[in-house]
Amino acid sequence: MTSVTAVEGGPEEYAAATSVEQAVQFLAGGDGTILAGGTDLMVEAGRAVTNCKRLLNIRRIDDLRGVTEEDGQISVGALTSVSDMLADPVLVAEAPILADTADRFASDQIRNMATIGGNVCNASPAGDLILPLLILDAELELVAWREGGLATRRVALGDFFTGPGQTVREPDELLTAVTFAAPGDGFRALFMKSGPRPALEIATVAAALGLRLDNGAVSHVRLAFGSVAPTPIRARQTEAYLQGKELNDSVIEEAGAMAAEEVTPIDDVRASAWYRRHLAGVYTRRLLGNDT
Repeated sequence: MTSVTAVEGGPEEYAAATSVEQAVQFLAGGDGTILAGGTDLMVEAGRAVTNCKRLLNIRRIDDLRGVTEEDGQISVGALTSVSDMLADPVLVAEAPILADTADRFASDQIRNMATIGGNVCNASPAGDLILPLLILDAELELVAWREGGLATRRVALGDFFTGPGQTVREPDELLTAVTFAAPGDGFRALFMKSGPRPALEIATVAAALGLRLDNGAVSHVRLAFGSVAPTPIRARQTEAYLQGKELNDSVIEEAGAMAAEEVTPIDDVRASAWYRRHLAGVYTRRLLGNDT
């Protein structure tokens, strides 16, 4: 592991780890800021990098890249880039909503650098990749150096976020992988977002839907929204309403109305709270009608 101390105008200590063990041992020393793709961190360089005490570069940890599938479980390494997700054969075949979302993520240059782990840990209410992961019931693998060895815990993605930019990740923990069960045949999943441009834009509202249709009735329904609450959310009341229903015009209209009431948006420079509520209802109806 490369380590440098007392960098003038920057962190007091910098390290570039080549293994998970090296990374979490560094984080165990406290006050660690993690650099992966850097597409968020570098934008905040004046505050987050130059003022942080200890900076850890994890980009050299090859074990944190790539997608694997074993016994129906898919694991996406935390350093897997958005570009890699876009064309990964496992994701394209088993969870195409992730590849589709990646296709609407920023620009080619940013996709090449941005990572799934960074998008999750940045904990933005508008994090694009978080929504399809929510409807896939994803879990996060967090690793720390405890009592002289590696300690791993798993956290459901839905329990990970506590506020804008805030999560339950402990300061000495490193996100190593995002995992979920392969949805299998018959699972329908869609993602959509709004903004002046289709990709190079923070979503005004984003939504993702996943469900099955069993003999015409909805089952295993998941509906998630971004940019409408302090964290990405699941619309659980709307999900409960849809469970077991047949998708007709009346059901879809009612689901849209319910979803609009479940979200708790704010007014800001990009949109009013009223408009975001309206879009949440519109997107719900579009997704259920497969009109994307």
